[in-house]
Amino acid sequence: KLTSIEGKFSSQYFSQILQLIPESFRPEHRRTFKAYEGLNNVFNLAYRILSWKVHLALLKAKLEPYLGFLHSLQWSTPSLVCDFQELYRYLIDDFVITYCRNVKTKDFVLKTEAYSSNRIGKRQYLNEERNKDFVNRLNAYFESKVTIPRIRRGAHQEIETLISEEALLFAKYLRGEKTTWHPRIVALS
Repeated sequence: KLTSIEGKFSSQYFSQILQLIPESFRPEHRRTFKAYEGLNNVFNLAYRILSWKVHLALLKAKLEPYLGFLHSLQWSTPSLVCDFQELYRYLIDDFVITYCRNVKTKDFVLKTEAYSSNRIGKRQYLNEERNKDFVNRLNAYFESKVTIPRIRRGAHQEIETLISEEALLFAKYLRGEKTTWHPRIVALS
């Protein structure tokens, strides 16, 4: 029941988010798996990079990435990673929206791919130069400083460090070493 509620609100959320994207390459809907539209594939790439960073943070915190709470157990889907990355999805959305202000329709290329054993289709991606720039800027974004104190010392930390620290604090909560856990949220500037 909770998953259907999440799906409903996710659809409403993305209908608003997509309005912030230039109309020339704005898709009608958000699609995830095997998306045709270039912008959906940009979001998918950014979320995939976020999921890798979250996955590593959970492993470092000695948590099982496949035992989640909100997302169901599925073969090859780390449900705790899916749950935990929700804390940072808004940062990725903000990054993609900001990045796409300078993207043009000509920055996308069509690639022919096999969808199944007897079906071929065309999918749109950022061209090689733009894709490399996107990934480099996204990695630099994860290394940018935010004003959330570190666990041990310091008033600032990188977003990637924050993800790792939150995983550690969450693990301490699950193990009963802390009585509460309130995720520290980055304010958008």
